[in-house]
Amino acid sequence: MNVELVRDVAVAAVAARVFGTDVRIVLRRLAAVQVRAGISELARGRDGHEEEDR
Repeated sequence: MNVELVRDVAVAAVAARVFGTDVRIVLRRLAAVQVRAGISELARGRDGHEEEDR
């Protein structure tokens, strides 16, 4: 291994350690938003607010 590769791997490891928790939080919140959007779509279809085929 050359020095540049070792440096790049070390920087990537530090970045993953520092930002790993933040990335997990963002992904968890994104998943929650998608679930809420899906539930609202299901509720809208069940309430009859959806356009009917003519």
